[in-house]
Amino acid sequence: MEQEGIAVWRQIEQTILGEIEGKHLPPGARLPSEHELAERFGVNRHTARHALQALSERGVIRTEKGRGSFVESPMVDYRIAPRTRFSENIASHSRTPSGELVRSQELPADAMIADAMGLTPGAPLILLETMGIADGQRISLGAHYFAKARFAKILSHYKRLGSITKALAKMGVGDYLRKTTRISVRMPDKREARLLRQPANEPVLIVESVNVDTQGQPIEYGVACMSGARTQLVIDF
Repeated sequence: MEQEGIAVWRQIEQTILGEIEGKHLPPGARLPSEHELAERFGVNRHTARHALQALSERGVIRTEKGRGSFVESPMVDYRIAPRTRFSENIASHSRTPSGELVRSQELPADAMIADAMGLTPGAPLILLETMGIADGQRISLGAHYFAKARFAKILSHYKRLGSITKALAKMGVGDYLRKTTRISVRMPDKREARLLRQPANEPVLIVESVNVDTQGQPIEYGVACMSGARTQLVIDF
């Protein structure tokens, strides 16, 4: 391919960008490999790699080690409000929410969590660690802590219903409110970067929260690790 005065890699970049903007490559779509692009455009793999790197620097695509390159989805405006619900947040942007259970564990409450939830240090907790997904793209890794004395069956309900809100409703908590939210920014550890499928040098948003029932009793202490490149937090008063 030739276009006088424009480097070949830049022409490839512009062609792929046009296909993305024209929805021929929708959000989440996997791009052809370097080898496939080299064959398509009649260039070497280094030239194809240069074009992909330029698209990545624009924030148009993301590259996941061992999986390939994918079209980035638009950034999510994630609203922090009195009623903060992951599925409702994502669906409000006309995107499809889903979740995965990463792990579950029983453990004793440390001093910080015990204080936040009004428990005695060492009280048994149930941890559900979940992945929040929008249109197939991982955006949030959340640790949700519940008092075992009150929510002993939350794991079985979550596995069946796929929703913490629905699981809580099964145990008599039909509504709950956000009491506190603390937001910070840091670099992810290796595990967080791997699970979120993002570069290790890309910052994450850390959202610590306490949710209470309608009587004001703490029901959940949560820590969400959110992709800084895929989400921005909106404080909704």
